[in-house]
Amino acid sequence: MAEVAEQEKIVKAPSEPLFSKKNRKLITDPLTDNNPITIQVLGICSALAITAELKASIVMTIAVIFVLGVGNVVISLMRNIIPSKIRIIVQLIVVAALVIIVDLVLKAFAYELSKTLSVFIGLIITNCIIMGRFEAFALANSPWRSFLDGIGNAAGYGAILIIVGFFRELLGSGTLLGFPVLGDPIDKTGLYSLGYENNGFMLLSPMALIVVGLIIWVQRSRNPALIEQE
Repeated sequence: MAEVAEQEKIVKAPSEPLFSKKNRKLITDPLTDNNPITIQVLGICSALAITAELKASIVMTIAVIFVLGVGNVVISLMRNIIPSKIRIIVQLIVVAALVIIVDLVLKAFAYELSKTLSVFIGLIITNCIIMGRFEAFALANSPWRSFLDGIGNAAGYGAILIIVGFFRELLGSGTLLGFPVLGDPIDKTGLYSLGYENNGFMLLSPMALIVVGLIIWVQRSRNPALIEQE
C-alpha cells in the first residue's frame, strides 16, 4: 500500500504546449535566419524559373506548403516502419502522390496556370528542400513538430518566391497579378507619361538571381552573424 501511495504522489511532467517557444521556432527560423533559399541555398531553380509572374509564385508557394506540410506528417507517422534501405523510395512515392494531387487540382480549377507551371509542379518531387526535410527532420520527430517544420520551411521558401515575383512582374511588366499598376504603356498614362519604360531584363531568369542576391545582401547586412567566415 505504501508503494501505491508513493506512486500516486509522482507528478507527471507537463506535456509541451503545441505552440511552445521551441515549436514556434520551427516556423519562424526558416522565415528569417535559416531560410531555405537565402541561407541553405536550396530550391534556387524554381526561384529563377517561375517568378516572372506574381501569381505563379503564389501558386507555387501554396503547392509547396501543402506538399511539404502533409508529406512531413506522413513520413513522421511512418518513420518507425520504413526500412532504412528503401526510405528514399518511400519518400519519393509520398511526395509524388501529393504532387499529383496538386497537379490535378490546378488542371481542374486553374488550367491556364497549370500549363505555365506544369513542368515545375512536377519538379517539386525532386525539390531539395522537401527531400531534405524528410530526411533531416520528419524521420526523427513527431508528426506535430514535423508539420510545423514543413510549414515553416515551405513558407520561408515561398516568401522569397513572392518577393522576387513581386519585383520582377512590377518592374518588368508594370503589373501585379496581371493588373496594370503603373499605367498603360501604350497610351502613356501613369508613370509611363513621365517617360518610365518597363525593364524587360526583369523578366529574364538572370534578373531573378540578381534579386535573390540583393535579398541575401540585405539579410546579411541586418544580421552579420550570417556572414560566412573564411
